[in-house]
Amino acid sequence: MKSDLTQATATELSALYRKGKASPVEALKAILARVDTVNPVLNALSLIDAEPALKDAAASEKRWKKGEALSPLDGVPVSVKELVRVKGWPTLMGSKAVDPHQPWEGDAPSVQRLREAGAVIFAQSTSPEFGHKGITESPLRGITRNPWNLDKTSGGSSGGAAAAVAARLGPLAIGTDGGGSIRLPASFCGIVGHKPTFGRVAAWPPSVNGDLSNTGPMTRTVEDCALMMNVIAEPDVRDPSALPPDDVDYIKKIDGKVRKLKIGLVMKFGDHELDPEVGALVTKAARTFQKLGCEVEEASPDLGGIDGRKTFVTHWLCFVQRVLQIFPPERHQLLDPTLLAMARDGAKYSSGDLVAAMADRRALTLGWNRFFAQYDLLLCPTLAVAAFDTGRMAPDLADGTPNQRWSPYTYHFNLSRHPSASVPCGLTHAGLPVGLMITSGHYRDALVLRAAHHYQQVAPLKVPALPAK
Repeated sequence: MKSDLTQATATELSALYRKGKASPVEALKAILARVDTVNPVLNALSLIDAEPALKDAAASEKRWKKGEALSPLDGVPVSVKELVRVKGWPTLMGSKAVDPHQPWEGDAPSVQRLREAGAVIFAQSTSPEFGHKGITESPLRGITRNPWNLDKTSGGSSGGAAAAVAARLGPLAIGTDGGGSIRLPASFCGIVGHKPTFGRVAAWPPSVNGDLSNTGPMTRTVEDCALMMNVIAEPDVRDPSALPPDDVDYIKKIDGKVRKLKIGLVMKFGDHELDPEVGALVTKAARTFQKLGCEVEEASPDLGGIDGRKTFVTHWLCFVQRVLQIFPPERHQLLDPTLLAMARDGAKYSSGDLVAAMADRRALTLGWNRFFAQYDLLLCPTLAVAAFDTGRMAPDLADGTPNQRWSPYTYHFNLSRHPSASVPCGLTHAGLPVGLMITSGHYRDALVLRAAHHYQQVAPLKVPALPAK
């Protein structure tokens, strides 16, 4: 049996189960014991449902012994972001305003697919309220900390999921991404996070953030990410935007060739600060792709002069103002003040403002489509900074003012719906992870993961014992 099952990836656990060297019950008990010790420090998991999970693990153990495992993920523990429905668990959206006394019927499609594959759904991970910001802090849950440095943010809005995976509180997590909420915390916490092509992973109930939002996997390795995509990348009748099945075996695809891929490297998306250490690590990663036989060149996408940030903010705030309609005015005081301020700002936009932003979104998408007609892949930083202090919405610029453009990259591909993943590409001198973002044309999720896998194979991140002191 592996000495510490909490350190095993999903792929490794599956191999151990198959060989009879470990069992799903042993793995889950090891993870639950680690949760007891580590989660009070990190605040990454908001709900632990141990008893049903142990029963599911025991059922999985019997299947493995009979040689009847439902999938390679049978018996592998998974946490689910608290914005994603799990039957019987209060889906509070990180909010004091949501009434917990509801039936909470039905699993989200991704959760249902994981259950059908035998995975063990054991915990719920923290999120800021309705996933509205890039840090994971809320009046309901408090602060979720970064396992690499407890004084730093884990990012958001899937910050609980990222912190849990990085700290070995389960090898797999389901996150959501409305403007970078999978990739952003993946970068800050040194894990892999994939935002699929919009519609590739079905979602229900619909997000407040509309068609910006995506459900996707968060893992320590690209191989585990591919395993999850094999299970969750399926349509569902409850999601009218779901894509038809593509019958892709993501595990087989990640081992395909990357030699001769044409890659565009874009270091900055407009006029914003880029931390020199982040820039140096991403540049080094680009050179690694050259060593893998790819053709890499600096590129300048022609986005037709569209202000992507303005376009995104208009969409985002117009969607966020929906919370003012969901809850009666007397409950608005229960909302996170930053969410309430965003919602009130969103209510000031006119229908004309939103229609104009929708037109700009189409133009922006066309610009990126043309880019991906020229290049197989885009490489860029996931974020312009490494993780900053908790309790803050943004780090400071050199002049002491808040850097409001610390996340200028990710939201482009929520607007354009292209598949995009973050993979760790090194550590700053302060020992904080930095993410490399890999993006491709619509429906080319397998190519994104293939490139990320080859990169991770030759440039793995060395991870110390986490959480760091």
